[in-house]
Amino acid sequence: MTTTWAEAFAPASVGNIGVGFDLLGHALLGPGDRARVRLTDRPGVSIRTVRGGPDSIPLDPASNTAGAALLAFRAIHLPDLGLALDIEKGIPLGSGMGGSAASAVAALVAANSLLPHPLPLIDLYPFALTGEAVASGGRHGDNVAPSLLGGLILALPDRPLALPAPAGIHCALVHPHQVLETRAARQALRSPFTIGEITAQSALLARFLIGCERGDLDLLASGLADVLVEPRRASLVPGFAEVKRAALAAGALGASLSGAGPSLFAWAEDRTSAERIADAMVAAFAEHGIASDRWLSPIAAPGARLLATG
Repeated sequence: MTTTWAEAFAPASVGNIGVGFDLLGHALLGPGDRARVRLTDRPGVSIRTVRGGPDSIPLDPASNTAGAALLAFRAIHLPDLGLALDIEKGIPLGSGMGGSAASAVAALVAANSLLPHPLPLIDLYPFALTGEAVASGGRHGDNVAPSLLGGLILALPDRPLALPAPAGIHCALVHPHQVLETRAARQALRSPFTIGEITAQSALLARFLIGCERGDLDLLASGLADVLVEPRRASLVPGFAEVKRAALAAGALGASLSGAGPSLFAWAEDRTSAERIADAMVAAFAEHGIASDRWLSPIAAPGARLLATG
């Protein structure tokens, strides 16, 4: 029987992980986006519905992250057929949780399953980058790669590389009820950085990567910081300094903005510690009169998956 439709899920993610701007990311267990893709006889890509998100999400495929990803995918792999897309948003828009990437990834995983011989998931990476560029203006994979493949990823421009996540490490992710669009957050980075700042960040990134490779939590924690982007974006998130301070005081290995923000993440040695840290972060936001949601997730969380076909 020929498969004519498929539905897939792609998880939220933490982009940058503080020290790895546009390079590092990890998947989150829990929230995510769903996409259903149906084959049609009418060439092209159409977006029929977007549920769970604001009316501002465009239905024009070329202006939508999932639509743009499918346009690129279809041009190569399904040129004689059309694709109709329905999206269900489970990730708040402008949250710093990789919602634009998740929509693109879910749509691609669904469409890929409609091929007679589906591609390995890693081969969907360049198409997902095309979709992500619609939202952020650049082909960076720090959210795309972990949403697609799961776990902790070094997202290089040409390929994603899986990194070892030290055993037991968990993430506390806290999303204040605010919206901060990626493009707006990037405006804070317009001024050049100094060589000294870049060298310092490079040293921190090296510490982080070697700490992950060796399973050395002290080395990892000493590199889990951001001297480039965080100082310029922190003021865009009310209460940022107090929330980060609360996370570190509660025992976090490190804490920073998740992606462009306004969500904050913190890494913890285990789930129990992550729970305590998340409570402290939520309480710190509340002291500023800001409600927030929280999630706990292992760093080695799963990536996208196919849900159903018919």
